[in-house]
Amino acid sequence: MQITSNSFEHMDPIPERHAFARPHPEDRFQFSDNVNPHLAFHDIPGEARSLVLVCVDGDVPTVGDDVNQEDRTVPADLPRCDFYHWVMVDIHPDTSEIVEGAYSDGVVAGGKSDPTGPDGSRHGINDFTGWFSGHEQMGGEYRGYDGPAPPWNDELMHHYRFRLYALNIDRCPVDSDFTGHDVVDSIKDHVIAEAEIVGTYTQNPDLL
Repeated sequence: MQITSNSFEHMDPIPERHAFARPHPEDRFQFSDNVNPHLAFHDIPGEARSLVLVCVDGDVPTVGDDVNQEDRTVPADLPRCDFYHWVMVDIHPDTSEIVEGAYSDGVVAGGKSDPTGPDGSRHGINDFTGWFSGHEQMGGEYRGYDGPAPPWNDELMHHYRFRLYALNIDRCPVDSDFTGHDVVDSIKDHVIAEAEIVGTYTQNPDLL
């Protein structure tokens, strides 16, 4: 099984149009186009009964004290954790591609309430939900795809892993407001194949 993209090559930078945020020369931060990238699925096993797609950044700082602070940087050796940008389950195994911009086009304050997806699929909550928790303008439940927005002062390049799982079950065993962690935990005994494509992204001018 393989996952590819016309939007970026494996281990190459993700274009800014697919990001939640992009660098600003003065304010450091500005919203970007937040367009979901194109993805193509190849060689899905014949016994697959459903697919799961996630996008996870494993380079997110575990301590936020220095994040986006002037005259500071987020050290590259700081311990990191997973941050899910996209969680979609119950994708029909006959699905061959995700069209660029089909399921996300622009930043929605408070999150997309009911994003679309392939017929029968379900979107989970991404981790911007927790990041913006309590924020007056941006707080809410973020569903579907929301792209990269790493700290602009992070010394570390971030890696975004678009992972595709083929399952031996029709329905992913999660309900309601499920997260990426919920999905990965729930499918451990049902994965028959998996593949990933990785893109990089940074807002740190020193890394561009």
